[in-house]
Amino acid sequence: MSVPPRAVQLNEANAFLKEHPEVLYVDLLIADMNGVVRGKRIERTSLHKVYEKGINLPASLFALDINGSTVESTGLGLDIGDADRICYPIPGTLSNEPWQKRPTAQLLMTMHELEGEPFFADPREVLRQVVSKFDDLGLTICAAFELEFYLIDQENVNGRPQPPRSPISGKRPQSTQVYLIDDLDEYVDCLQDILEGAKEQGIPADAIVKESAPAQFEVNLHHVADPLKACDYAVLLKRLIKNIAYDHEMDTTFMAKPYPGQAGNGLHVHISVLDKDGKNIFTSEDPEQNAALRHAIGGVLETLPASMAFLCPNVNSYRRFGAQFYVPNAPSWGLDNRTVALRVPTGSADAVRIEHRVAGADANPYLLMAAVLAGVHHGLTNKVEPSTPVEGNAYEQVEQSLPNNLRDALRELDDSEILNKYIDPKYIDIFVACKESELEEFEHSISDLEYNWYLHTV
Repeated sequence: MSVPPRAVQLNEANAFLKEHPEVLYVDLLIADMNGVVRGKRIERTSLHKVYEKGINLPASLFALDINGSTVESTGLGLDIGDADRICYPIPGTLSNEPWQKRPTAQLLMTMHELEGEPFFADPREVLRQVVSKFDDLGLTICAAFELEFYLIDQENVNGRPQPPRSPISGKRPQSTQVYLIDDLDEYVDCLQDILEGAKEQGIPADAIVKESAPAQFEVNLHHVADPLKACDYAVLLKRLIKNIAYDHEMDTTFMAKPYPGQAGNGLHVHISVLDKDGKNIFTSEDPEQNAALRHAIGGVLETLPASMAFLCPNVNSYRRFGAQFYVPNAPSWGLDNRTVALRVPTGSADAVRIEHRVAGADANPYLLMAAVLAGVHHGLTNKVEPSTPVEGNAYEQVEQSLPNNLRDALRELDDSEILNKYIDPKYIDIFVACKESELEEFEHSISDLEYNWYLHTV
């Protein structure tokens, strides 16, 4: 991937600044390994320089743990002198930030080597490398995300979250009430501002639904025939939701499992594959008889155990699993079945697709998408046949077999011959090093529960 021509870059900047003379600042954004957005803020007068020459940021940005500390075992920190790489704009991502009091715009960036080649440790580049394998086959990925989140109070109770008071009734929600319209009304101003802000930023969010926990919601994104752009939208949507909620004196969390006994936050991804004529190769009146669909499912199921560290990248991620919360814990698939890992919606023949239901909202969208597409490509090119589709409750028919903790998931990833063919082994080493560092710190901490159990008992 080459850097876009200078003239194209400058035309985009000129047009935006002319259309928005009120803009004072521009936030330059790049998503790290954890999907956390980092970057710089510049004055509008510096935007042309950014498009022309890029900005410098250290390569160690992609070796940060969840707390923002460099994990030196990755080799991207002091070992290379904490050296800079150069970041260039992603065309089409320049937009206003509707929540800002001082008019501010934002622009997504991607990291390159100083010589211009994409930087291997940028998660967006990890995904681009996988997508390029479909380009070689003359195929295009069409993708969309469904993103779940909780609105939470800005004040915690003993360090733990609580639902926010409704701006309408003043009450804190207590019940699940999935799909309840009244709960949408309780937070209508915030939720509508999210949809309107998404529209202003060009993020194709078309619906918000109430999910199955107090003040939990889901935003649906439109399918786009560009998986990189689909992930860009997901990253920007999370940032938008957080800031709009804060303007309404609430916080949000995309933590996989913020409340014991309540549903976790998922990040479902819908995938279809288009041929050179734009036709969905999964189209079928009888999906079980579509060889391309079966093979894609077979490949994703085969690589699912090794993908878990990308789908569920944190210690907390594995607390989300459980039959009562519709989180699949085994490589399974079925037609219009929400108890399986891969659901095939059957509404119409031309809309047949794969809905991947395993990942948590704490996943990095680029790495999630890279893992899923690696499985799809592996299945298509090797004609991998899947298991028999599950009818009815998969939790009662298929034994749990996916890794149920981060350490086992990291081992599966590290040992995967298939994923190492799609994702640079150097990147896998960096990812594993960062997550093992977090895991080690977590395991050396002492929880409140341990004090309650053991301090005066043993």
